[in-house]
Amino acid sequence: MNLFPAELKYTKDHEWIKLEGNIATIGITDFAQHELGDIVYVDINTVGKTLAAEEVFGTVEAVKTVSDLFLPVAGTVTEINNLLEKQPELVNTDAYGDGWMIKMEVTNPADVAELLSSQAYTDLVG
Repeated sequence: MNLFPAELKYTKDHEWIKLEGNIATIGITDFAQHELGDIVYVDINTVGKTLAAEEVFGTVEAVKTVSDLFLPVAGTVTEINNLLEKQPELVNTDAYGDGWMIKMEVTNPADVAELLSSQAYTDLVG
C-alpha cells in the first residue's frame, strides 16, 4: 500500500511539495512526523527570503528533538501556515492537508520534476 500521495513529489530529507503553476506548497511527510513524534513547535522565519534548494527554511520541534526543514527546490518563501503557530500538532494529524508549512514561488518549476515520486520515496523509507 502506498501511504504517500501520488500527486506530490518528495525529498530524501522527508519534505513533500505540491506545485501549482510556479507556486509550491511544502510540508513534511507522514513518515517524518511519525519519526519525530508529537510536534510542539514549528519555527519558520524565512518569509520573503530567496533560498537555494536544500537550504534550511525553518525548524520543527518535537518533544524529543529539533529537526531542520530543507527547501526542496530554489525559490522565495511567500507564506507560512499561521495555523501551526497555535496548532503545531496539525503536522502530526494532517501532514498533507492543514499541516502544510510554507508556500513558495519556485525559481524553476522544472526542478520539481527531478524530485522523488511517491513510489521512489516509498522505496527510500521502506
